[in-house]
Amino acid sequence: MEKESVLTNPFELSPAAAGVNEAWKISIKWKEHLQFLGPAFIVSVAYIDPGNFATNISGGSTYQYNLLWVILWSNLMAIFLQIMSAKLGIATGKNLTQMSREVFSVQTNWLFFIVATLAAMATTMAEFLGGVLGFYLLLGIPMNYSMLLTAAVTFFIIYLQKYGQRMVEIVIALMIAVICISYILELFLARPNWPQVALHTLIPSLPNSQAVLIAVGMLGATVMPHVIYLHSQLVQSRNNGLSIEEKKKHLRMEKLDVLVAMNIAFIVNAAMVIVSASVFYSNGIVVQSIEDAHRSLEPLLGPLSSGAFGAALLASGFSSSSVGAMAGETIMDGFVDFKIPLIGRRILTMLPGMIVIMIGVNPMKALLMSQVCLSFVLPVAIISMLYITGRKDLMGEFVNKPCVKIVGWVIAAMIVSLNIILLYLTVNPG
Repeated sequence: MEKESVLTNPFELSPAAAGVNEAWKISIKWKEHLQFLGPAFIVSVAYIDPGNFATNISGGSTYQYNLLWVILWSNLMAIFLQIMSAKLGIATGKNLTQMSREVFSVQTNWLFFIVATLAAMATTMAEFLGGVLGFYLLLGIPMNYSMLLTAAVTFFIIYLQKYGQRMVEIVIALMIAVICISYILELFLARPNWPQVALHTLIPSLPNSQAVLIAVGMLGATVMPHVIYLHSQLVQSRNNGLSIEEKKKHLRMEKLDVLVAMNIAFIVNAAMVIVSASVFYSNGIVVQSIEDAHRSLEPLLGPLSSGAFGAALLASGFSSSSVGAMAGETIMDGFVDFKIPLIGRRILTMLPGMIVIMIGVNPMKALLMSQVCLSFVLPVAIISMLYITGRKDLMGEFVNKPCVKIVGWVIAAMIVSLNIILLYLTVNPG
């Protein structure tokens, strides 16, 4: 029987060439994805700032692993709110403060402006203090000189915006890497009780009424109002001249950006509580200041641990003070037509931190109270954002669906309720 002739396609690739071609396509696809990553990493710095160090160390050293669930739930809220902020910026082409100026009355915007500016000052105080303490603890530089050095580094990082937002994103991502490596090392040295860690991460508990203050501080330190405003601004660098379909793709990529960055922040925050519980609580040490935390780590875990702590605090202070200043600029420039020179805006947001250092207030207490203040400011940012993103005439196809609206208002109600409880317990401590 005569064999059939086999016709081959001259344009058909060999298996090896096809594999190379497929790898090339995957590489191109990943490059497309990577170009959208960055804004959420800038935002995530606010979730691992020195305010987190204060509240997490306080929570872990006082209540062991009991408040780990607060970190988990705060992070879930933060993911939801940051995606919402990014969606507003992508859909409207404007940031939250600019949209507020269009939607609300002049009097309401002035109120928002005052509240948001106070929030920016409170958070920048925490972040600025972190950089100062990092210099002081890691390098032994006196506080007043550390203050000047931190201000100089902050101005330098923000100056990098001159070379594009991508440059700032790279610098901040490197600082996040320093914080992550430092706390992975701390976890390795602390040897925590992992079954207890898992139990308290999943099951909520409040040991006593005083734990509410720490819990609300953790919430204020984790879900940050100033970066809700900032995120809607940061997405604009990749949002010019896009069609509806391109905006939808942009939003999908930004969701991925948020999930990656915020879960890194969650791991770092949880590690702070776990290390503090494993080292300080287990040894009966009540930590009254960040200096105490740094000093206590060396005899308990060795110089490597205290050095890692100082490096993490320094990187956190630099990166977050820069982000705080950027958020302050967005806030001061958007709500009202009230122009303050750029240098003036940056100095104004850093001034409270300088005053706290100069008058000798305990930085740990100042950090903790600044985070509690932030949780009171938070509902203003959330409620205005939910109102705007729920309007179809403003958001078009990106308007919040009914289920998203319900989740958003539940989160807002939870935060307001926690603040009311905190206020009651503060007035009636018994």
